Amino acid sequence: MVTPTAARFMQATRAQLFRPAARQQWGFVHRENRVPYYQRLFQNHDGKRQWHKTSRSPFLVYPFYVLNYGLMFWVLWGAGRAALGYKSPWGK
Repeated sequence: MVTPTAARFMQATRAQLFRPAARQQWGFVHRENRVPYYQRLFQNHDGKRQWHKTSRSPFLVYPFYVLNYGLMFWVLWGAGRAALGYKSPWGK
């Protein structure tokens, strides 16, 4: 049998587990629901790809394009020079 002191301790501990912390009370818990906004945005058939729909997408997509195609160009440049017998991608 559980002693009354232990039962009270378990009840107090259990209450602390489910009580929101101070940082949760003013953070993401009590903010507006953005799901309907994003559903309308991404389910809108406006001819745009999904990764071009938001206003922040150019800041993510275009650096990715530059790195991706730049690296692909650099690798193919080095492979072409290696096929011609050069030891490095630049110089002789």
